[in-house]
Formats: sequence, structure tokens, C-alpha cells
Amino acid sequence: MTWLTTLIIAVGLGMDAFAVALAVGARRRSLTFRPLFRLSFHFGLFQFLMPVLGWYCGSQVEEYIHGFDHWLAFGLLGLIGGKMIWESLSSDHTAEVASDPTRKWSLVALSIATSIDALAVGLSMAFLQVEIWTPSVLIGVVAATMTATGMIFGRQLGVRFGKRMELIGGLILIGIGIKIVLEHLV
Repeated sequence: MTWLTTLIIAVGLGMDAFAVALAVGARRRSLTFRPLFRLSFHFGLFQFLMPVLGWYCGSQVEEYIHGFDHWLAFGLLGLIGGKMIWESLSSDHTAEVASDPTRKWSLVALSIATSIDALAVGLSMAFLQVEIWTPSVLIGVVAATMTATGMIFGRQLGVRFGKRMELIGGLILIGIGIKIVLEHLV
């Protein structure tokens, strides 16, 4: 597998992380280093780990995961996206503190939801007998970079458009979940 092919795969896998980071950045009143680092680090880490996990599990696990991975991603993204939409429609401006998606279970759920496709890539690489470490590192670094970029850009949009961006961000998360389900059903 060439570097260019691996980079294209990494960018493709990082697109969901970028879109989620846009939505998360747009709902923040301020963007400090800690939430930026937490989201970027976790998305990059999960994007690195999932291909490795998929590669090691190989065909034994593929038949079990393949049946519901898209529904899991849809459920996680839908739940968090729905919560963002609900909060955008409420008049309570303290909601960001109460439900920071760069913390606790929301962070884990988003990290899993945006990296499930990387698990399938790892399975594919196992079937193709491709060495996994270099592609996984590249996938993780690209995802972390795209996440940081998405949060920064999303924050700029949030300043300009306010709570409307939180609504749009929630719709984007649900849209990504629907896209994942449709790709697996077609």
C-alpha cells in the first residue's frame, strides 16, 4: 500500500471526525487548549486504535461487528446530535457546562462513533496482509489534525451564528449517522 493511498484513506476516515469537531467547536462559547486537545487526542487515538483492533481481530470478529456497527454509530451520533438540537432550542445558556461533549461519556461515544469505519479498514488490511502500524499512525495523526482544525473553524462559525450553529451541528451529527446507515444498507 503506497503512502498516497494510505493518506487518502486517512483523510476519508478523518472526515467524520472533522464534521463532528465542527459541530462541537460551533457550540462552544470559548475554545481553550484543554477541550481542543481532549477531542483531538481522543479522536486521533481511537482512529489509531480501531484499525489495529480490526487488523488483529481479522475475519473472526468481522461477521459479528458488520451486522450492527452502522447502527451503533447512528445511535451514538443521533443521541448526541439530538441532545445538541434540544439544547439549541432551549433558552438555558448554561447547557454547555452541563454537557461538554469533550468530556466523559460523550467524548468516548463520539470517539467510538467517528472511528468505527477505521475498524473496517483494519479488517480489510488484515485480509490484504498489509502491515498495520504505519497506516494506523498516519490515520491517527490525520484524524487528530482534522479534529483540531474542525474545532477551530467550527468555533469561528459559532461566534458568527450563535445557537443556530449548535442546531446545525446537531443536524450534521444526525446526518452523518444516517449516511453511515445508508452506506451499509445499500
